[in-house]
Amino acid sequence: MTSFELNTDKLSTYLSKHVSGFAGPLSAEKFAGGQSNPTYLLTTPDRKYVLRRKPPGKLLRGAHAVDREFKVLSALYPTPLPVAKALHLCDDDSIIGSMFYVMEFMQGRVLWNPTIPEVSKQERSAIYDEMNRVLAELHKVDIDKAGLSDYGKKGSYFERQTHTWSKQYKAAETIHIPAMEELIDWLPANMPNDDGLVSITHGDYRLDNMMFHAERPEVIAVLDWELSTIGHPFADLAYQCMQYYMPSGKGLPGLADANLEELGIPSEQEYIEMYCQRMGFKPIENWNFYLAFSLFRLASICQGVVKRAEQGNASSDKAGEYGDLVSPLAKIALDLTRA
Repeated sequence: MTSFELNTDKLSTYLSKHVSGFAGPLSAEKFAGGQSNPTYLLTTPDRKYVLRRKPPGKLLRGAHAVDREFKVLSALYPTPLPVAKALHLCDDDSIIGSMFYVMEFMQGRVLWNPTIPEVSKQERSAIYDEMNRVLAELHKVDIDKAGLSDYGKKGSYFERQTHTWSKQYKAAETIHIPAMEELIDWLPANMPNDDGLVSITHGDYRLDNMMFHAERPEVIAVLDWELSTIGHPFADLAYQCMQYYMPSGKGLPGLADANLEELGIPSEQEYIEMYCQRMGFKPIENWNFYLAFSLFRLASICQGVVKRAEQGNASSDKAGEYGDLVSPLAKIALDLTRA
């Protein structure tokens, strides 16, 4: 048995005692996508479930906190935000080799390419509007009422995150990338003053981390909450808007070379204005800082995937390819700092 395979007999016995209505026999299939917490489809004669686990092996401190995912899903489920129902968290490593949680399985569409070639222009426009609406819905969640007041520190988000991801990048560094070094210096030196805005942030808010209704342009679940925390709403918005600067191609497809009007996709400015109108925000100042920060953070995340691949505990066989993305992402970010 490989480190990512599950002992389904042992897991089935455990879940039958801890998940209401669960009854084996059980089969498990690992989803191919994703570079962080391995995710599995669990199938029984009567129902399907999804399991998310920590990867095996040595991990960066604070990474892969599936218990935090379980906490935020449980807190957000009663709110208007669409998320899957979290069913059980297991912190006993002896069951499958690492901490995991189980949530309900939801049937729908995951759309991987931001140009969404499989739908009509009209539906494409509706999908982007829906992503924008759901993002605003997330940022409107009352942190205290949701029971998430201890989910992270309030304020100074970009300062803390820049420090964290600079450290994470250095810990995972495999080759010297001058653009990353410049960004590590530039971001703290050009930090906007804290404006006091605070929200739950998803941390990886993009098209393929949402599940859409099978027939309608409606988000039925926001997925992959590993990087969520109490943060700043512009972090999620800028993270999604990175795609406007990234070309299509291998790795992380973008919209930089797409004909947005022909596709029915809002421009970056239109998308930002839609969001600000929903949130009641004024026009955003220092926008390029937020973009540069988001690109730097993504580059750091990709570098972490590369490091895990070297250590043999990456979730996907294609993890090593993420090393090819670090330098281009850093260059785009650096160009934005000079614009």
